[in-house]
Amino acid sequence: MNHDTIEGQWKQLTGALRQQWGKLTDDDLSVARGDSEYLAGKLQQRYGIARDEAEAKVRAFEKQLRH
Repeated sequence: MNHDTIEGQWKQLTGALRQQWGKLTDDDLSVARGDSEYLAGKLQQRYGIARDEAEAKVRAFEKQLRH
């Protein structure tokens, strides 16, 4: 799933994101709007994890969407 597809389906994806990462706020998801770098930054901030771990989690989530 490419960036344009993710951005186009963002409203539908926010439910899945909330299930996966409950500490993300509605504002976090509103601002992210499909921006994986921003999302990784918010995961890092909310969960206190390293940047590379947050990026890996976002990539894994995106990979799940492709299947």
